[in-house]
Amino acid sequence: MKRFAYCQLLLLTATLISCSPKGPYALTNKVYKQKSDSMAKVIELAQPLALADSGGVPVASAFVGTVNFNMRKPNYVIIHFTAQDSIGQTLHTFTVPVSQVSAHYVVAKDGKIYHMVNDYLRAWQAGISKWGSVTDMNSCSIGIEIDNNGSEPYTDAQVKSMIALLGYLKKTYGIPRANFIGHQDIAPTRKPDPGPYFPWQVMAQHGFGYWSDDVLELAPDNFDYATALRLIGYDTSNLNAAIVAFKRHFVQKDSNPVLSQLDLNVLYNVYQKY
Repeated sequence: MKRFAYCQLLLLTATLISCSPKGPYALTNKVYKQKSDSMAKVIELAQPLALADSGGVPVASAFVGTVNFNMRKPNYVIIHFTAQDSIGQTLHTFTVPVSQVSAHYVVAKDGKIYHMVNDYLRAWQAGISKWGSVTDMNSCSIGIEIDNNGSEPYTDAQVKSMIALLGYLKKTYGIPRANFIGHQDIAPTRKPDPGPYFPWQVMAQHGFGYWSDDVLELAPDNFDYATALRLIGYDTSNLNAAIVAFKRHFVQKDSNPVLSQLDLNVLYNVYQKY
């Protein structure tokens, strides 16, 4: 009986929290505010460096504030699927310290967009990754997680919201068309998302990323596909993984590390756009 009463109390408490005027994430919002305030204080620091040369002699230093500066802005957008069962599960994952993962935006199946990190701050979404010569994608990108378990089509509402969100980000930050990419592209040995169901062709039609032309020219007999992948941005240190990532994005019919003639034609067409 006591156990039943205790369970009722827990249920009542959870209900009251969820119905709170401040919402179920009042506590995490408070932590977010505290952390962002601390970062603002770091930015406000205006003091000279304390350096010494190889002989231990102090190096003269002074701080002179310039009037010519602004906020750094993101230059890439990285698209993910959540690989979880619900939007609630994902929001929970992104609001507990133990997960050590986050994203700037999360898009629910009904199209609702959750903004979780200020666009100018560094979310923990890209992980160990590389695109071209960039090895710290978290510091220069916006991460978007879409509520999808990885084995299902994206909803029409999600696609519409993504088009609206990507359009806003592209216009606001001047993000180049080529810089809308997937987690699979920047981490081909670790990640498969956003996967073969993500409508890359539709996104490209709206100016977010590239897609191959309808009519393809045959790739030359001497076509260096490894170099083409590298010029697009792929890390080719594991060539098979790079091929699989490319096919998941631009072919979406299979994910084996063998390039058919059609795959080569697509690659030849796409790499010339970068």
